[in-house]
Amino acid sequence: MDYGFLSILPPVIAIILALRTKQVYVSLLFGIWFAWIIMNDWNFLTGTIAAIEALVNVFKSEGNTRTIMFSAMVGALLLFIQYSRGIEGFVNRINRIIDHFEKKQSGYSRVIVQLLAHLTGLILFVESSISSLTVGTIYRPLFDKLKIPREKLAYIADSSSAPSSILIPFNAWGAFIMGLLLTQNIERPFSVMISSIGYNFYPIIAVIMVFVLILTKKDFGPMAKAEKRTKETGKLLNDGAKPMISDTITSFEPKEGIKAKAYNMIVPLAVMVLMMPINLAYTGWNNVENYTSFSDHVFQAIGNGSGSSAVLYAVITSILVAMAFYRVQGIMKMKEAIDLTLKGISELMPLALLMMLAFAISDACNQLGTGEFVANWSKDWLSPQLLPALVFAISAFIAFSTGTSWGTFAIMLAISIPMAEVQNSDVVLVIAATLGGGVFGDHCSPISDTTIISSMASASDHIDHVKTQLPYALVGGALTILLYLIMGFALN
Repeated sequence: MDYGFLSILPPVIAIILALRTKQVYVSLLFGIWFAWIIMNDWNFLTGTIAAIEALVNVFKSEGNTRTIMFSAMVGALLLFIQYSRGIEGFVNRINRIIDHFEKKQSGYSRVIVQLLAHLTGLILFVESSISSLTVGTIYRPLFDKLKIPREKLAYIADSSSAPSSILIPFNAWGAFIMGLLLTQNIERPFSVMISSIGYNFYPIIAVIMVFVLILTKKDFGPMAKAEKRTKETGKLLNDGAKPMISDTITSFEPKEGIKAKAYNMIVPLAVMVLMMPINLAYTGWNNVENYTSFSDHVFQAIGNGSGSSAVLYAVITSILVAMAFYRVQGIMKMKEAIDLTLKGISELMPLALLMMLAFAISDACNQLGTGEFVANWSKDWLSPQLLPALVFAISAFIAFSTGTSWGTFAIMLAISIPMAEVQNSDVVLVIAATLGGGVFGDHCSPISDTTIISSMASASDHIDHVKTQLPYALVGGALTILLYLIMGFALN
């Protein structure tokens, strides 16, 4: 059915409720329920039952289930590295670097730590979830010590994860985009994707903006208030804030009687990061039919691998390696390891629940046809000159409403590429605008999985993270639209 304007109401209402009430679980649940009431002709009984079944059906998707499992199992890994004094050892090492710079120029340590966090996130372009997770985990104790608000860490983690993954697309993101370009009969999809990077203005601006804000120390909006709060009161969170991760995870008592060693944190996290491309290659190996050499086979396999499988296998491998690594050192026995694993998973069940709700409202939007409605509503009155800017704005709205950049790519590339060809607009520029709009909307959305994981890894209140990040994202989005307007008139 064509639900028309009604198709955009459930996600938009859920997001507005979440921002106003800060009750993100209730807001998402209401949005899901409202969507199914619409789809059941306003029958409240059958609509409510359908909404319950929709939550169950989230787990019919193997990708959704793997992502939810990954989100829960991360808790075990975080407890492991906390218990082993690995985080403490790493913090001690970074403190030496900070002391070195502090001797040269007083007050510079805050800048150095923030730059290190941003660079770490950019380097881990292989997967956005692992990037934000690693940045939040490693740098949270350092940010806390230097009285940098948790919202700032969440912003840095979020702004270096998805942007780096799409600007350096030698990962599952690149494979997914190339697959979509192939379905639109784009010849040489890899070269087209690479060519679009230079026009993908939003992620470029997002990355640069973090550097500028760190170096100039000129925060604005809610983030400036958060910085002022932390400097004046020492409070890392707002009063009444509810961190996306419990105090049990962030302040878990480490084992007594052992020395704090950085490698007890670095080794498990390094294993998780390195296993990503290996798992991508493994899961995509049999999907490659034509290749010229072993290295070409490996590269194509990584591009055709399953991102959700890769992150799940990576975190499980990391947990198993950590168990063996700590057992050899006499830090924990098998019973302790199992108890910590179960405790870590239980502490992150609220995150897994939030991911389930985010997937459920995304599925409801797909069935309502939210993305198709917005895209089709606009395609008849676009001009070649305005096309890139408007495609960016429409992609952003779809991603914001649905919480998924990948889903937005799938919807919009199938519409924007034919529109560009019909109107003789620059196809590469339009592709870039579509991809950038998806990342921008996803960056702003409180129901995005990358936004949620950034809040979790940084132990920030989720809505506070969204509110402090939103002004920065909007500035980047406004600059991007201006650039697309200029490029649209210049190239068409």
